[in-house]
Amino acid sequence: MTPLDWKRRAVKYYSEKTAVIDEDKQFTYKEFGQRTDQLSIALHEADIRQGDHVAVMLPNTHYMLESFYGICQLGAVMVPLNYRITAEDMEYIIKHSDAKMLIVDEAFSGPIKEIEDKLSLEEIIIVSVEGQETDLQGLDYEAFLQNIPENASPPEVEIDENQLLTLNYTSGTTSKPKGVMLTHRSNYLNAANFMYHLGVSNDDVYLHTLPMFHANGWGGVWAITAAGGTHVCLRKVDPPHILDLFEKQNISLLCGAPTVVNMLVNEPKAKQTTIKTTPRMATAGAPPAAALIQKAQKILGLNMIHVYGLTETSPFILYNEWRKEFDLESADEQATIKVRQGIELAFNGETKVVQQDGQEVNWNGEELGEIITRGNVVMEGYYKDPEKTAESIKDGWFYTGDLAVTYPDGYIEIRDRAKDMIISGGENVSSTEVEGVLYKHPDIMETAVIAIPDEKWGEVPKAIVVLYPEANVTEEAIIAYCRDEMAHFKAPKAIEFVDSLPKTATGKLQKFRLREMYWDGSKKVN
Repeated sequence: MTPLDWKRRAVKYYSEKTAVIDEDKQFTYKEFGQRTDQLSIALHEADIRQGDHVAVMLPNTHYMLESFYGICQLGAVMVPLNYRITAEDMEYIIKHSDAKMLIVDEAFSGPIKEIEDKLSLEEIIIVSVEGQETDLQGLDYEAFLQNIPENASPPEVEIDENQLLTLNYTSGTTSKPKGVMLTHRSNYLNAANFMYHLGVSNDDVYLHTLPMFHANGWGGVWAITAAGGTHVCLRKVDPPHILDLFEKQNISLLCGAPTVVNMLVNEPKAKQTTIKTTPRMATAGAPPAAALIQKAQKILGLNMIHVYGLTETSPFILYNEWRKEFDLESADEQATIKVRQGIELAFNGETKVVQQDGQEVNWNGEELGEIITRGNVVMEGYYKDPEKTAESIKDGWFYTGDLAVTYPDGYIEIRDRAKDMIISGGENVSSTEVEGVLYKHPDIMETAVIAIPDEKWGEVPKAIVVLYPEANVTEEAIIAYCRDEMAHFKAPKAIEFVDSLPKTATGKLQKFRLREMYWDGSKKVN
């Protein structure tokens, strides 16, 4: 099982169909196949062999797509890099991953230039960008390919499904980033889940809103090719441009974190945009608020699909399967149901919520436990880190660190990350539950709820809030609103108004950065 075989199939059956749209450039599957083969041959001539590691730091462009296929069909391992991390973390990852070569976008070459002398790369390939200049020494990507004949065949490599396909680094918050080892098999089965559960078809036009470096675009880099769909590249998340692409390219499918959904529904242009395709949008990365899902479906007509996973699980392990009986519920209740992470996907294996003793929680929607999973999509382990691997995988089960409940119908719903749960006076307060209430407030555009120290209760909830530009509301009014909507001990004891919230490149809230301001380096920060 290798997702690389899907490129062969796509070239065979969809050769003249548009495979990739990247701004003013387009490639058919035949042309895309030729370019990936040229890259493979060029890499082979540059002494990249099976098992070698190649780091790639590119935005969502056709070059990034080509790298996934061109590197990996050699039997080499691709190391996708987050281009928003610090130069220090880049240096650590490139060294730790044992990368022999780096392919980098010219716009992101500054941090690499800072650490160039500390790296032992055999070669740097630079993707030139109009209007950008760099002092970084390396070969131009197109020049790297230009001497390779278009119809040349890459070297034949015997690939084992259990060998590494990609080495994906998690963002380090309390320690150095960890390298997640994902195989051909785990990528294949995750992409099969992507295809089946997101309903991917040959007619789909997929917008790469989600960074491809993040868990291999959740599998989208493989799944769209498998179905013979069209990849539409997006260099950066720009809501007005995304809305234009909805209309211009008839986008039918996309993925993104709830913060991206929030950006789209709050884009002024959204109410004037006519979207004819009713795009399906998968969201994950943080539990979305029911109010946000409702807005996305009402304002943009998006069909929201809630999925759940982690880089360590390739990433999908749960999805919110929509059932006909849910259509009978009110719009509010439908949005509440869609907040649940849901049930196991068809090809990933087993997932459940367990108590500390390992026993599964009762399916009552109340008993809290940790989500654990085992099966086809779980990582091989953390690269060169058996200790961290042993901490995460116990008796064949991967422990996610996410706290959840299971409803009578088997649907799982996350209540919080273990580190984000607020314990106030001995009572558990879910930060996501409080955020869900806050998102219903008409003046609140975005929010994050964290624990802050309290002499009496140990810790209490505090809400960091981004208001709509025209909003005029006080801290006291928001606290009163929350107390009317939930148990008083769960309501925030303090509100802080800010212009923006810290996020990762994939749009996930970085609550640890907010906690740093109040916990002064203690364990609660992590």
